[in-house]
Amino acid sequence: MDKKDWRLSKRIRSFGYAFSGIGRLFSQPNACIHAAVTVLVIAAGVWLRISATEWCLVSICIGGVLMAEAFNTAVEALADKVSPGYDPLIGRAKDLAAGAVLIFVLAAVAVGLIIFIPKIAASV
Repeated sequence: MDKKDWRLSKRIRSFGYAFSGIGRLFSQPNACIHAAVTVLVIAAGVWLRISATEWCLVSICIGGVLMAEAFNTAVEALADKVSPGYDPLIGRAKDLAAGAVLIFVLAAVAVGLIIFIPKIAASV
């Protein structure tokens, strides 16, 4: 690898591209729904005083769902660029990417239920 590839200015610029991608992600309606749920989950975690380990699990779930949504959005954008018209293989790729988001969301919901239901039950 060329030494120029490791220049600090290039690394800083790459963070700018990453933050731009995050901004683009939150222009998507589904990502905004995930963000709203994230705020509610964080508020519930603070209110119910979940443990450090539980915060770690919740954080991994939040990050995983948002990451899956970002990958799904990237797949959709790329697919729309390479095949603006209907193509069954492109449709399959988009469905698989959307399915991956749903799988992670369902796992995150399961983790949330395992963490929050006993705490809610104990507080009533």
